Amino acid sequence: MAEYTIIIEYAGTNFAAYVPDLPGCVGAADTIEELEELMRESIEFHIEGMLLNGEEVPAPHSRASSIRIAS
Repeated sequence: MAEYTIIIEYAGTNFAAYVPDLPGCVGAADTIEELEELMRESIEFHIEGMLLNGEEVPAPHSRASSIRIAS
């Protein structure tokens, strides 16, 4: 089992996400919960497509962190 980082951004009217370790693997949904489920499915589909095309699936290596600053 692999664990891929997704980056979630608020897009004004919905939420969008992408996977840094899987270029082209993106999604958008109305809520973060919906987006997380969609991205789970998207990652699986993306990897399946890569394998069918004989491509090497990159191991997950990206991380995301939040940094607090005084405002």
